[in-house]
Amino acid sequence: MRYLSGGESHGPCLTAIIEGLPAGLVLYANDINYQLKRRQQGYGRGARMAIEKDRVEFISGLRFNKTLGSPLSILIKNRDWDNWKETMAPEGKIPADLEKLTRPRPGHADLAGGLKYNHDDLRDILERSSARETAMRVAVGTVGRLLLEKFGIALFSHVTRIGSAVSEISADKLPDLVELTENSSVRSADSEAEKKMIEEIDKARKDGDTLGGVIELYITGLPPGLGSHVHPDRRIDGRLAGALMSIQAIKGVEIGAGFKASAGRGSEIHDPIVKDKKGRISRSQNRAGGIEGGISNGQPLMIRLAMKPIPTLTSPLPSVDWLTGLDAPGAAERSDVCAVPAAAVVAEAVAGWEIACAFREKFAGDFIEEVESAYHFYMDKVSFRLNR
Repeated sequence: MRYLSGGESHGPCLTAIIEGLPAGLVLYANDINYQLKRRQQGYGRGARMAIEKDRVEFISGLRFNKTLGSPLSILIKNRDWDNWKETMAPEGKIPADLEKLTRPRPGHADLAGGLKYNHDDLRDILERSSARETAMRVAVGTVGRLLLEKFGIALFSHVTRIGSAVSEISADKLPDLVELTENSSVRSADSEAEKKMIEEIDKARKDGDTLGGVIELYITGLPPGLGSHVHPDRRIDGRLAGALMSIQAIKGVEIGAGFKASAGRGSEIHDPIVKDKKGRISRSQNRAGGIEGGISNGQPLMIRLAMKPIPTLTSPLPSVDWLTGLDAPGAAERSDVCAVPAAAVVAEAVAGWEIACAFREKFAGDFIEEVESAYHFYMDKVSFRLNR
């Protein structure tokens, strides 16, 4: 499977075309809209969340709520477009009073992108590099997620850190705490940590500053065998790490024990292969995080993401005017104080899409029943081998 997306932050809409979905997959807009709503929530979000009420529209590839096997085209309208029609007009003359963005923000794509694409108005970079683009990633990822859910694969996320406030709840406890996490404005099931995280966000807002944090993903129900050790680009850990690092402001990804694994001996880090209570071949722990040799091993996937503070500050850092060369503060766009809870939802979608692509490579078929047949045939073989 693959997709391409388009659209600017303040343009008319966001769009995507998805190719490779099996025919017969049932899709409802409300299932995607639910995930879009989750993305817009979270303590520390900015004023734009009060404007946008993201809803997906199907343009092609779906009939009576079932995929046709042809490309699925989807659209999300930007409600804020009404306020930006002159500034972001796709056609026509440049307005005489157009205010160009010429003060690049430290930590943002403004300066590097302006150099790469030879723009004198850095809004040409800002509009696509903006995290507004992640709304479509959530929509596309949810399509993949709905495919995975048919096969018992579930994705969870929670926030373990915002600023210096840290939750002590591990991701492996998360499936039992999903309701608490979903009801938390910072996606933390640890009530004491939640209070401290909110306090940190309030303090950063007062100081005109921003905050980052740490997110944990936990994916259950994966069959062993997704990905491959044969070529680097087919390793599921490499694909997940690359996809998750592509989310705006994500600066680090670790799987399983991650960096902690570098501090111990092999006898302490690797997961012994044992027989479980039912006599099946299993593992006594999961420090590998569900992946060995670039292949899913049937254990839950455990992934952590480090997110830097958002670079748009209401008390901007020093910069230089792109056109005059004079010292100037970085541009101050409308932005969030903290988007870590929202990024957790985006990460679920991005990981879900990457897993769905690997799933389709393993279990091919032009229609959903053909995919199901391939899946059940393979899982019967896996069960036979693990029950020796």
